[in-house]
Amino acid sequence: MPKQLEENSKLEEYDLNKDGIVEDSELESSERIKQIENADKKEDAQRKMAWIALVGMITYPFVTILMSAFGLDASILASMADLYFISVAGIIAAFYGKEAYMSKHKGSNENNY
Repeated sequence: MPKQLEENSKLEEYDLNKDGIVEDSELESSERIKQIENADKKEDAQRKMAWIALVGMITYPFVTILMSAFGLDASILASMADLYFISVAGIIAAFYGKEAYMSKHKGSNENNY
């Protein structure tokens, strides 16, 4: 006789057909769903990071110009521009490079989830 789940059990979320019994196929399906959700969250976080870096890269020169316009010393901000732009460009290039690579190889990796 299969084991029935207790009420409000932690395993209840894995009982996909709501029959009170968690089968191996349901556990595998739940694990697959969790992997897909985690991959989606990771992609969202990477996308946000790339966009924030891009916005920062675009606004950096304007901040420097505004500081000069208001008579503030922008030399420190201007002196670190080289390192800042190289670093941010690396982040953005890595993100879009990964996106291009993944879209090119999407068909061959669909069954990996």
